[in-house]
Order: sequence, then C-alpha cells, then structure tokens
Amino acid sequence: METLESLKWFKERNLYDLASKAALSLKKIFTPCLAVKDEKVLIVGDIGYENRNAAAVLSGAYYLAAEQLKLDAKLILQEVKSRGDVSDEDVVQGLAELKTGNIVILNMSDKLGNIKDLGKSFRRWIAKKNHRFISAMSLGDLATSNIDLILKAIDVNYKPLQTQHEIMRQKLERAKEIHITTPAGTDLYYNKSGIKAIAADGNYTMPGTGGNLPAGEVYAPPNGKRIEGKVVIDGSSRTHEHTILIKKPIELTIEDGNITEIKGNEEAKQLEATLKWAASVAKNPGNVRRICELGIGLNSNASIIGAMIVDDKTLGTAHIGIGSNYWFGGNIYAIIHLDQVFKNPKIYLDGELLKI
Repeated sequence: METLESLKWFKERNLYDLASKAALSLKKIFTPCLAVKDEKVLIVGDIGYENRNAAAVLSGAYYLAAEQLKLDAKLILQEVKSRGDVSDEDVVQGLAELKTGNIVILNMSDKLGNIKDLGKSFRRWIAKKNHRFISAMSLGDLATSNIDLILKAIDVNYKPLQTQHEIMRQKLERAKEIHITTPAGTDLYYNKSGIKAIAADGNYTMPGTGGNLPAGEVYAPPNGKRIEGKVVIDGSSRTHEHTILIKKPIELTIEDGNITEIKGNEEAKQLEATLKWAASVAKNPGNVRRICELGIGLNSNASIIGAMIVDDKTLGTAHIGIGSNYWFGGNIYAIIHLDQVFKNPKIYLDGELLKI
C-alpha cells in the first residue's frame, strides 16, 4: 500500500501518534547520515505482526520526518517478507521509478524480498543507480512498545561518533592478530592480517552507499587463515528466523575458522537447528559454519534488546558473524549471515589491549 493507504492503516491501528512522536528523533539524521538536498526519498516498510509493528512505525516516522522537512517523500508498506519471498508489486514499481541519485529507507520485520528484474542484490542495484540507503532489518521480534529503544540508538551525535569510529577502524585495520577474552569464557584468536576494516558509522552520504541505522560498530572479515578458540555467546544470537535473548550461554568451539561444536541449552539447539537447515538448502553447505566476521560495538545509546540491528552496535559488546561475508570484503558465500553477540570483551590487537 502506498502513502495515503499506509497513513490510513496507521490511524486505523492507533499507530499514527506513535509514528508522529518518533519522527521528532528521525528528523536529525537526514543531513549527517544522508546529506539530503532535494532528492526523492522512498521509504519501504512492512506491516509487521500483532503487537510487533516496529518496522511499520519506524517507516511511518521516517515519512513524517521527511514531510516535516519538506522533502519529496513516498511511503510504501508491504506484507512481511521472509527468505525466498518476492517483494510486493508496488514496492518493486516504486524502486523502479526512482531516477538515479535518490534515497531509499528500508525498515523490515524480516526481509525486503526479491526485487524481481531490478536484480538479485539490493545493494548492487543501489550502487548501479547511485542511490544512498539506510536500513533496519529483522525487527519482527521486537514489541511495538520497544520502538523507543531503537530510536534512542539512532538518536546520537553523529560527528563525534564518526570520528571515534574512524580511530577504531584504523586500529583494527592495522592489526594482524586479534585475541579476545571475556569473563564468561571466550578465548578467541582471529587472524585478519592484510584485511581492511569497516566502520558502520552512519555516514552514507556518498552516491551508491548505504548501511544500517542504528550505526555503531567497526568490523572486519578474516583473511582465511587462523581462527580458533572458544566463543561464549551471552548477549543475543541470530538464527535464520529470530534474534534470541540469551538466558543460558551458547559455547562455540572454533577450529580452522569453522564451528566444530555447539554446547548449551535451548538457545544452542536453535542455533544448531539453523545451521543444519542452512546446510540442507545451501549451494555451498561447507560455508554455513564458517566464522565470517568480527565486530566491535561502539554505540553508547544502544542496548541488547532482542533486535540484532541494535544488539550488535551496543557499547561493551563484540560479535562474530557466521556464514556469508562477500558483500563486505570477504570471500565466503553462504545462504546465511548470523551475528552472535557476547558481552564485556577484552580485545587485544597484536598483543595490546584496545581501549574503547
């Protein structure tokens, strides 16, 4: 449903006032994050689930914020899409009608869906069309009443955040060997010699770029060499369907970059089930247990809430990714990318403790 129908939908479900209130925080991000001028702004969300409408409210809030800024904005809400689904026709048409050099904002309970003839990869389509984008995906586990926790993580002072990220990115990029320990028992060695580090700092002002909001992490893929040790996941765990808030930690044994053993209770069983499912449907089943990323959370306004888009940005955490990393400089192609968050890390870069 397009703008007028979407706004009617909000009012009928008593979500309009919540979106209008949230718009106050989001007006601040259009300049530091997107360098908006007079571009068209297409906002795409979905209707979510009962009492879990965070993606819809966030999308409505972005639209109302853009309207208040007198931007040329359009809002489209679709049905919730999961892996393998196709985007609604009005979403594909809305994207197709955008001329080059505009802005797309995505907020999804799960996935955007297949964008048909526009291409297999949304990011590649963005780059080809010189658009900029921001996105918040997999919000479907979050209660509508917790929208303020997302807004808090988005509502930061971006200039100092970006300066801090660049300092951390350079330190991570220079590092060859990383060693991480935690009070819960993590003891991981991670070789990234020769690999570039990336800052998810909310700066998506260059044509063809985009990324997450909330912002707040630096991360890097491995170099394909030595990754080994133990990681104890005690924050949150992403499966192919949900983000799980950890009650009983998951213990991962890693050898030669692969997860060889998963220990724990129900949370561990769900992660194991996801990896078995992924291997059963993947073209490259050998890649679904590979460690593909190490990330460090830097956003002091974020907290672990059960939405990975926020959890992995939380200051005082780190995370590993399992599966695919080809789109941010790695060489692993897999059907999944699953972040696993752990708390209170001590991070040593070439033997020196990283001060954050």
